[in-house]
Amino acid sequence: MNKKIRFDNQSNWLDYNLQFFADKDGKTEKATPRKRSKAREEGQVAKSMEINTAFLLIFMFAAIRLFAPFMYGRLTSIFERTYILYPKLDDLFVESYILKFVPYILTQILIIIAPLFAVAMIVGVTVNFVQVGWHPTLKPLKPKFSRLNPISGMSRLFSKHSLVELLKSIIKITIVSLVIYNSVIGEVKNIILLLDMDLMQMIKYIGKVIINIGLKVGMFFLFISAADYAYQRFEHEENLKMTKEEIKEEYKMTEGNPQIKSKIRQKMREASMRRMMQEIPKADVVITNPTHYAIAIQYDSNVASAPIVIAKGVDYLAMRIKTIAAESEIEIVENKPLARTLYQTVDIGQEIPPDLYQAVAEILAFVYSLKNNY
Repeated sequence: MNKKIRFDNQSNWLDYNLQFFADKDGKTEKATPRKRSKAREEGQVAKSMEINTAFLLIFMFAAIRLFAPFMYGRLTSIFERTYILYPKLDDLFVESYILKFVPYILTQILIIIAPLFAVAMIVGVTVNFVQVGWHPTLKPLKPKFSRLNPISGMSRLFSKHSLVELLKSIIKITIVSLVIYNSVIGEVKNIILLLDMDLMQMIKYIGKVIINIGLKVGMFFLFISAADYAYQRFEHEENLKMTKEEIKEEYKMTEGNPQIKSKIRQKMREASMRRMMQEIPKADVVITNPTHYAIAIQYDSNVASAPIVIAKGVDYLAMRIKTIAAESEIEIVENKPLARTLYQTVDIGQEIPPDLYQAVAEILAFVYSLKNNY
């Protein structure tokens, strides 16, 4: 759509294309619940891996600090047992010794890393659950041959997502470098004292410094992860956006084509109308307005405890009901208020309400008396 804009009072006109400012893909509509559900089944959710990294760093280094005495005790016992066997070097290569010592070492290593592994698993599952809820799926793991396309690969390499990831990596490297640099600079005076420490004191001191650096890096990563999570949600919403045509197609798939549904409803009304007209000859009486309403009443004590409305109509349909009733020699009785009340309050196939029993009973008694006289 072209439009001309005039600036100030000058006679120069500028043509511009408004479509330049529109979304190139035409995806301007928010995703429907069905699209969101389908994307979730495919594993497409708003999720920040930086949150996982931040919490894993914090909890893992906190766990190392907490379980350090336990881990130190286990490592000490391994070294003690190893040094006890040191004089018997010849036994190190004996099959019976290897079958005993190697499983022992592996078991102790598993025991040492078990707390850290448990913490990592609990933190990873919890953080993922908080972000996206519980919806496990293996679809993201399925191989996609479209990813092998070099052209699409190049487009992903220079996409907006890749640029954002590059920027995040630069920020992360910068933050980690600054934290490590400041932490090491702050410990310069103490590092000199390492010369006067024994081996175990040096290990404890270095371990303490490393744990503190890890915790600081994890805390700084929390700020990065908060910004990244907000961006991931924004990008996820943008990727889920739909065109108006897609929304129309989805509506047709879920709700059906409106034209087809309209034709189906029309056919159903016609079929219902035919069934109603076929029931009119079974009526005992037709109560009319007389020009606007017509209600066919049937009473069979073996079928129902009260009279039933088997047909009703207004204007043209009322005239049809009266015509069929006349052809079937069914009595037509005029009662304006009763006809109007029955039409407005009783549906086809329903019994008349108790408050109308008396009025309908009088009409049925009148009709039955006429038939008996004949």
